[in-house]
Amino acid sequence: MSIDIPRVDHIGVRVRDLERALAFYELLGFTLQWKAGNDAVAVIRNVHDVEINLVYNANAGVPDRNILMDVPEKYAGYTHVALRVASIKDTIEALRRHDVRITQGPVSFGRDGHVSVFVRDPDMNVVELRGREEDLSSIGGVIEYTPEN
Repeated sequence: MSIDIPRVDHIGVRVRDLERALAFYELLGFTLQWKAGNDAVAVIRNVHDVEINLVYNANAGVPDRNILMDVPEKYAGYTHVALRVASIKDTIEALRRHDVRITQGPVSFGRDGHVSVFVRDPDMNVVELRGREEDLSSIGGVIEYTPEN
C-alpha cells in the first residue's frame, strides 16, 4: 500500500526579512493572504492557488550564501523549488525588466524541449522557473544542461 498524494499543498521557505521576501515573490505573482498570529509564518498564494509559506525567522548563516548550494560540502535537504510558468519567454523578459539576476539558464534538460531559468530570492533560496508547451525557438541562448558535480 502507498499513500495517495494528489498534489503539493504548499512550500515552506525560510527568509530573514518578510517585507523584502514579499517584494520578490510579488514579482512572481504571489500576494499575501494572511500572517499566523502565533508564529512567524506568512501565507502567500498566486491566482492558480499555488501556496508558499514564508517562514520569517532566519537568524543564522551567511546572508549571501545558501548552505545547500553555495558551499563545497553537500548537505542533505531541499535544494530548490521548481515553479511552472505559462511562458518562459515572458518570464525571462519580466525578470530582466525588474533586474532580477538569472543565476542559471535559460537551460534545457533534454526532455521535450522544456526550458528553465534559475533565480535566487533575497535570502539566496533557489527558484527554478520552468516553461513547457511553448514555442521556444525565439528565446535564444538556451544551453543544454551539463552536470558539474
